[in-house]
Amino acid sequence: MTETHPLPPFLPDNGRILMSGSFPPPRARWCIDWFYPNFQNDMWRIWGLIAAGDKNYFIDGKKFDKEKIVNYCRKIGLGLSDTGEEVVRLKDNASDKFLQVVKPRDFGTLLAQMPKCRIVALTGEKALETLDAQYHVGTVAVGQFGMAEIGGREVQVWRMPSSSRAYPKPLEWKAEFYRRLLDAANSIAP
Repeated sequence: MTETHPLPPFLPDNGRILMSGSFPPPRARWCIDWFYPNFQNDMWRIWGLIAAGDKNYFIDGKKFDKEKIVNYCRKIGLGLSDTGEEVVRLKDNASDKFLQVVKPRDFGTLLAQMPKCRIVALTGEKALETLDAQYHVGTVAVGQFGMAEIGGREVQVWRMPSSSRAYPKPLEWKAEFYRRLLDAANSIAP
């Protein structure tokens, strides 16, 4: 049975980075109605380290503070979407290994809504694989970027470390790569 992505893309007017994973986990694992909603996922802890030097900056009790996250994403120009628009889960979990993308997102359409965006950041191997099938990105090592033409625009395509705890690297190590991503976006003229 296919699942359609439950969230619309978040594409701020000032968006300079479009960050994309593959697909959200089953709703039973969500603590907020937003991207990277599983409290066990460290994405918002990574950005908390970057935003305030505090991994708990975006945490409110036993959930993430959606309003604070949205405001921060707008402030830094971080758009969010996933590479899968429709998927089939082979197991009832969020693992990319058991996910088949049936219909990928059209990143040309997404980037058309973010005229300042020059960076697409992919947060997992499945996301890179899905985008590569459409736009011939090629192999990109974690923490590196390649170039691709998407929607008539040349963009940097970054392969970021996964924010999943199944990717066994320290939070601070992961945050350093995301900090470099933000620095790169800040250095690119719109």
